[in-house]
Amino acid sequence: MTHEQPASPTGRQERAVDVLVVGAGPAGLALASRLAATGEAGVEVVDREDEPGGVPRHCLHAGFGTRDLRRPMTGPAYARHWADAAVRAGATLRTGVTVTGWSDGPPTDPPAGPLAVDVTSPAGLERITARAVVLATGARERPRSARLVPGTRPAGVFTTGELQRTVRPHRRPVGRRALVVGAESVSYSAARTLREAGVEVVAMVTELPHHQVSPATALDARLRHGVPLLVGTRVGELLGRGRLSGVALRRADGRSTTVACDTVVFTGDWIPDHELARLGGVTLDPATRGPAVDGAFRTDRAGLFAVGNLLRGIEPAGTAAREGLLAAGPVLRHLTDGTSPAARVPVQVEAPLRWITPSRLDPADPRVATGGFILRTESRLAPWSSLVVSRAGGELHRQRLVRGATPNRTLRLSATWTTRVRAEDRDAGPVRISVEH
Repeated sequence: MTHEQPASPTGRQERAVDVLVVGAGPAGLALASRLAATGEAGVEVVDREDEPGGVPRHCLHAGFGTRDLRRPMTGPAYARHWADAAVRAGATLRTGVTVTGWSDGPPTDPPAGPLAVDVTSPAGLERITARAVVLATGARERPRSARLVPGTRPAGVFTTGELQRTVRPHRRPVGRRALVVGAESVSYSAARTLREAGVEVVAMVTELPHHQVSPATALDARLRHGVPLLVGTRVGELLGRGRLSGVALRRADGRSTTVACDTVVFTGDWIPDHELARLGGVTLDPATRGPAVDGAFRTDRAGLFAVGNLLRGIEPAGTAAREGLLAAGPVLRHLTDGTSPAARVPVQVEAPLRWITPSRLDPADPRVATGGFILRTESRLAPWSSLVVSRAGGELHRQRLVRGATPNRTLRLSATWTTRVRAEDRDAGPVRISVEH
């Protein structure tokens, strides 16, 4: 429930809620809809954007909702579905509200204190105290500057998100000839957006030796739309002053070439939007750079949960929404008993695997709410490779990869072995996931 208190001497309004969800993307809205529908807790969702829905509201193409809702829809329709579901369930949805930080002072070790945040909105300053806070702030693509691409600073350089906002809500012209950097799902989505805006896609480039999408998607782009894919290729330099005039490319064998274009779109290379988690003293997983959570989406700060693409960068919207639905149960249990795990066992991966989520296990309750683990690999894994789960030299589980695995595509690991991780084995160390060919 929501409880308003008199304004503080500083003019800041102070309120208390049962559950505060930060982020109105698919994960946050799905969680709010399920939690509010129980009638057991008052739920408030805040988001700094002017409209709810997260990234999907900028994606006009179909394909959303096929897995979690069992019916295909466009991105904006998918965003509206979850926003409407949260409001119908009784959650309070507020947009244009920015969480500026935690109001309980600097983080301690271990993190402690009330869960209270300071926010700002057109209505003024507020301090919101909550019995549980769920971070669902999502992820963002690294811009050109973070990728350390040399060259001038001309106009015509975008990330996928900037491209979608320019083409759709603002309806501004982009350019005439574009190069797309990346060859994963979001890269092909960017190419589709460019074509819809009347822009010729002259090529797609990736440093990897192959694309990271289904063969049908890659063939459609190459054969039906005439977009060449340059593999083993990286951007060496951006050219042009005032407006981009071309991109210098470097091949893995040392050759170089220049592609004439007035637009370049950097896609993929996602990073969790973890600033609020970091300011709250939450332990970040060194591999994903998102909050380290256990199978119940709990961080190492009591009452603070994290869901969706904040955990690892990027997964499909349906995956984020499903995690939001599954996290509602653990949040409700926290409101009931308020207990936190006494110890967590780290779950770590070995090369060529990149990361895994969740990356912690509670031995007293080793269930994984997602039903399994999500992994990514740095290089292609051959068919019939095996994922081997071990601890202190003892094998806990082995899973065959019948089709192998590809970078930038989801890889899943069963959670059936988690019940074999015992709390009394305090000196056994972390659980390790390795690949055996």
